[in-house]
Amino acid sequence: MSLLERLVQVDYAAIERVIADRLKKFLETAGANCYVLGLSGGVDSSTVAALAARAVGPERVVALIMPDSTSTPKEDLEDAEKLAKALGVKSAISPIDDLLSAAARSLPFFDPNDRAALGNVKARLRMVMLYYAANRLGGLVLGSGDRSEILLGYFTKYGDGAADLLPIGDLYKTQVRRLARHLGLPESIAFKPSSPRLWPGQMAESELGFTYEVADQVLYAVFDLGYSVEEAARAANVPLPLAQRIVERAKLTEHKRRPPPVIELRGLAHP
Repeated sequence: MSLLERLVQVDYAAIERVIADRLKKFLETAGANCYVLGLSGGVDSSTVAALAARAVGPERVVALIMPDSTSTPKEDLEDAEKLAKALGVKSAISPIDDLLSAAARSLPFFDPNDRAALGNVKARLRMVMLYYAANRLGGLVLGSGDRSEILLGYFTKYGDGAADLLPIGDLYKTQVRRLARHLGLPESIAFKPSSPRLWPGQMAESELGFTYEVADQVLYAVFDLGYSVEEAARAANVPLPLAQRIVERAKLTEHKRRPPPVIELRGLAHP
């Protein structure tokens, strides 16, 4: 069995049951009324929405669709609206344009040509909107980050990386796509090319410089199977420099996966 087959040939029904059980218990333990999530029309957020709706009931799931007129494709907006309706979850279309314009007028050192910095502002504004809705409704925020994005650090710190629970955070992107199909999501969503849509034309795999299928195999081999980078490259049948680049990116983005470190002053500020 190839490395890719080992990665994707898992029991998706069992995975669904475990995630659903955790979603139920997490909401109950917190005494919260509902889950709030951002629905972009991409595979990750769509899968999270479907899982949440099945787990706690669509009436306890609120999906915010937060387009940006400069970078959200019409088809993504349509996919998100159709899915929210099909799942029966509560939804609201809340464009970020006005907040973004206000932020641009107020941000220190603002440079409209720095698209990465501006893109991160967009992700953080969406986080603000999600947590505002959660506060108002007595809910918890569900994140849609998957294991691939988390390990690669391919998310905005305190933006789309901010959440109360990450239902698919332990599934690689290639697994999420198959879970989406297991849940009955259309292929047009399950296999849609991934993109944070933070600027026009942004595509995840082009920006990363490798496909998720390749990255997932290397990450799976190194972080789950305990392979060396050299062994992972051979098992995934990819050039060693590429495997090294993928693993190095995971190491360099470690800070994004950890809470801010505290400078300890034991013996000085307290016993």
